[in-house]
Amino acid sequence: MDTAQWMAFATVLAWWVVAALALWRFGPGLHRHSVRCPVKREEAVVTGLEGEAGFGELRVLDVTACSLFRGQPLTCGKECLAHL
Repeated sequence: MDTAQWMAFATVLAWWVVAALALWRFGPGLHRHSVRCPVKREEAVVTGLEGEAGFGELRVLDVTACSLFRGQPLTCGKECLAHL
């Protein structure tokens, strides 16, 4: 292979890496959000499970952890979902 072919290969590989990182960062999965708890009326950091809501849309489907519960199981009604 000559230099031009190696450069083309490296460019394509770099674009694949960028696309994979973008999907990993901005795609479905667990993401942290700051929200004001409507029940306790305090600021909280929640970990939400995001999934596809439609073509090109993500929405929070469930709350899996909350800073107000500090590692304990969530016993609230997860009213914060409406604010995410």
